[in-house]
Amino acid sequence: MCGIMACRLPGDAAPRLMAGLKLLEYRGYDSAGIAVAADDGTTAVFRTTQRVEALAGLVDAWEGPGLGGVGIGHTRWATHGGVCVANAHPHQDCGRRFSVVHNGIIDNAAPLRSELEQSGHHFASDVDSEVLCHLIEEAQIACGSLPEAVALAVGQLSGSWAFVVLDGTTGRMVATAHGSPLLIAQNGQETLLASDVSALVQWADRYRVLEDGDIVDVAAETAWTHAGTPIAAPPALACPDRRVRVLEGNDHTASEIEEQPDAAARVLEAIGGAVPDGSLWRGLGLPRFDRLRVVACGTSLYAGQVICATLSRLGGLAAAPVVASEAAGTVLEPGTLTLAISQSGETADVLRAVHESPDGAPVLALVNNPDSTLARSVDAVIGYTAGAEIGVAATKTFICQVLAGTGLIVSALVDFGRIGPRQAWQLLDELYGTPERLAAAIAAAKQAVPAIVHEVRDASGFLFLGRGSAIPYAMEGALKLKELTYRWAEAYPAGELKHGPLALVEEGTPVVVIDDGDPRLPGNIAEVGARGGRTITVGRRGSRIEVPLSPHAAWGPLEAVVPLQLLALGLADELGRDVDKPRNLAKSVTVD
Repeated sequence: MCGIMACRLPGDAAPRLMAGLKLLEYRGYDSAGIAVAADDGTTAVFRTTQRVEALAGLVDAWEGPGLGGVGIGHTRWATHGGVCVANAHPHQDCGRRFSVVHNGIIDNAAPLRSELEQSGHHFASDVDSEVLCHLIEEAQIACGSLPEAVALAVGQLSGSWAFVVLDGTTGRMVATAHGSPLLIAQNGQETLLASDVSALVQWADRYRVLEDGDIVDVAAETAWTHAGTPIAAPPALACPDRRVRVLEGNDHTASEIEEQPDAAARVLEAIGGAVPDGSLWRGLGLPRFDRLRVVACGTSLYAGQVICATLSRLGGLAAAPVVASEAAGTVLEPGTLTLAISQSGETADVLRAVHESPDGAPVLALVNNPDSTLARSVDAVIGYTAGAEIGVAATKTFICQVLAGTGLIVSALVDFGRIGPRQAWQLLDELYGTPERLAAAIAAAKQAVPAIVHEVRDASGFLFLGRGSAIPYAMEGALKLKELTYRWAEAYPAGELKHGPLALVEEGTPVVVIDDGDPRLPGNIAEVGARGGRTITVGRRGSRIEVPLSPHAAWGPLEAVVPLQLLALGLADELGRDVDKPRNLAKSVTVD
């Protein structure tokens, strides 16, 4: 969730570090900082609890020795310790020689800290990451070499980490990773490190990935070791097309909602031709499955619920979504395929669930980053070509996950002989109509949402209801409202209203209902009205927000999610929230 940027350049490191951190800020924005080796063998450290832009003012005001071309930087999402400058990265050892930026969680930080304090070390922060500085300080005395000191330090750790340490005295820099992503790229005389490829594509065409346990000495020529043995650098991967990284300005979330028709069209263009003949599934090289287990988190979990329900409705096969953070101990019956869904492919809960899957049980990833840790950890990958999503709250990636997952299910069922090519073509035709319906949904919501926002501006809580195939979309709508507005929102099957949630309804309570034509919904709406609730229907003709829905879609009222996104966005704007960077949240959740 935090972002790491480091560099070794012929020129000034500070501007590059800040530019890279700006590209990573969506991963964490509670605080930011950089450390740069200075000309006199000291290290200049700049930290702020404001956004990355604030670092420029601190650097400009620097009156110390000249700053060199070696430095490290970090943008933080708080896990241990509150949001304050003392807890911002980089952290330093007692002698201020070693500076460290770290992603992940050191599980045994507390006992290590206690031991180090008893040895005379003084800590300046509340964060787990600071133990790394002091461990390296101790290890350097024992072995004299920074790479060896890092190896000695990580041998005492449990948990997850990706970190880069800068020795200000020598200007040397060493990186290592375990259970958290870290990438390195070289371009001529420049060497760059980052936790996400998005921070590299502006300056490099190819990059390498540190595997768990790798230690890299970032000198003029990088030297790789693993378990104390020199190893060859891994093969370089091509950076994504730089044209997809359009990050200037703000309003990313609004733009990404607007982009959904185009994103949907890209997905369908990429997979459509391989759906009705079963070749999309066959091309994965996976064994036939009798049941599906989906592991995912948050928005991706709701997409997984849609995919599971589609499989059951169309193919009569068992399917179950599992919250990735609770997947440990799941009993897999023979013939089960695990589908791991993630936007970034770096979601720690999903990665842990995949790694804990029984040996030999096939795992397929549905992921937006085909070069991610998740993609490298599974048996096969389906990409969904959503393009970069910078807004922390997922929007277009949800749409793309549902479409790609649905196409996969239809293709598999064709190959299994559970549906025929004619039915597959009919389903594909309905999918092909999705971009046009999404565009119409955006237009309809823009007309209706402003008045609704005015009506519900002061509401403290919301209910979201749906039945059958609409339930995951109601859950996703409630999540968007929580993420962007910081107002309470809960989603339920409409039939459950009378079993508890109805107690929450009072005069004026907003109740958002996804109306996909289920004949039981009018009764639920009447129950809300009888208690004074304010019903906001979204869906079929006659709804408060009318949305063109696919008439026979086994995957449910996908288009209805767009007005729910725009309702959350509109209310958040009205309340003055930062919709691109909601409080307490970040993109790419790399801690579990």
